Amino acid sequence: MRVFISGGCKNGKSYHAQRLAKHSAGSGRPLYYIATMKPVDSEDDERIARHRADRRGWGFVTIEQPQNIEEILKKCDTVGSFLLDSLTALLSNEMFTAGGEISENAAEKISGGLRQVIEQIPRIVIVSDYIYSDAIKYDPLTEAYRKSLAGLDRLAAGRCEVVLEAAYTQIIAHKGGGVFDALP
Repeated sequence: MRVFISGGCKNGKSYHAQRLAKHSAGSGRPLYYIATMKPVDSEDDERIARHRADRRGWGFVTIEQPQNIEEILKKCDTVGSFLLDSLTALLSNEMFTAGGEISENAAEKISGGLRQVIEQIPRIVIVSDYIYSDAIKYDPLTEAYRKSLAGLDRLAAGRCEVVLEAAYTQIIAHKGGGVFDALP
């Protein structure tokens, strides 16, 4: 089962993604949390600490992979169950480099690796942030980021059997909706 889940901030995406990945692992399969966030400030550090605390006791092995997502294929047993959190952070890391440069082709680079990951890992939950619903006009760079993320989201949604949206702590199924029926 390949699942794509998107939604706004603090809508329960990570919790539901953890439940889905854990269920998909069953018993005996490794359970991996692919962490893509590269912290840049204390707020990021707090968010990472909160996510780690939320995962405690679930059995996840955390793999830090803030760039080059396809590298997880060399680090992990693909028979396991994966939670990739998140495309949003992955794009940010690839697009906005530590040296201050901007990579205009970051989404293209990620797309190739993401395709490999989705094709080679049969049990994966991919998390992204829904950042498209406001009517604000942004500067060209922010719009380029949003457009790039939208492209990655479409790629993931198109290749996953299940597509979910977290909205106001509720889960809306857009494709493959019976996935939650089997969860405890």
